[in-house]
Amino acid sequence: MNILICFDKLPPEPWVQGLAHAFPGATVAAWTPGAPQADHAIVWAPPQQFIDEQPGLQTLFNIGAGVDALLQLKLPASLKVVRLDDAGMSVQMAEFVCHAVIRHFRELDGYDADTQAGKWSYRKPRSRADFAVGVMGLGVLGERVAKALQVFDFCVNGYSRSPKNLPGIRCFSGAQALPEFLAATRVLVNLMPLTPETDSILNHATLSQLQKGGYVINVARGKHLVEEDLLALIDSGHLAGAALDVFRTEPLPAGHVFWQHPKITVTPHTSARTLREESIAQIVGKMQALQRGEPIRGVVDHQRGY
Repeated sequence: MNILICFDKLPPEPWVQGLAHAFPGATVAAWTPGAPQADHAIVWAPPQQFIDEQPGLQTLFNIGAGVDALLQLKLPASLKVVRLDDAGMSVQMAEFVCHAVIRHFRELDGYDADTQAGKWSYRKPRSRADFAVGVMGLGVLGERVAKALQVFDFCVNGYSRSPKNLPGIRCFSGAQALPEFLAATRVLVNLMPLTPETDSILNHATLSQLQKGGYVINVARGKHLVEEDLLALIDSGHLAGAALDVFRTEPLPAGHVFWQHPKITVTPHTSARTLREESIAQIVGKMQALQRGEPIRGVVDHQRGY
């Protein structure tokens, strides 16, 4: 079995070494133009040239949870695209989102500002009953986040394209249920896959349906959010603020209004990072299952986009 690794702006050598160690029967190499034909490839944002030069590829393993950038390439219909199921990302995402929700709910940003000013302050405790959290997207990451939030006794709503049934979580599904989901939500967590249907889904029309004083946490893709609409709703007072980990342009440009906005928290796309050892173990397991003719999880539906 021949395996190629093709990454954009990431060093492939540690992955080549790790995969060769975990799968000693395979030939593993980093892709260079004109490389020999491979059976499988592990990729992150590969160029179209890579796809064009490898017509014999059976499977593309994407090292991130989202495959939106990959599906923008011209891919053969027969090429199987596989995303990571978890590989250590879901617990990171649950940590990150719970921290963001609790930081907002407990008004820790306000306490930080006061302590930096040398002020000993007190805020009246808020009621969890007034801060229903809506998780938009109930895939592997979204489900883990929703369950983690339940531990802190938040009322949790969930929204997905197809129906879900999660104990203790009020689930909504389909476009017709989106307004009801938004109206029931005070803190919105976006974990939707990016598809043509979900591009710019966080806009004035949708975000204005959140409960007054709503808060937005975007940890999916920057293209989900219409930045100007978010700012307008914060400035109008309908939204209390936002925690943003993903952006339309990354890195976030110097001078962007988000950097200094007092009601927006910015982090550098770090909510859930790919863990190399866990990812390699998962990918090797899937390659071996394919060798045995067994089905695997994480195969992407090209039409749905995830």
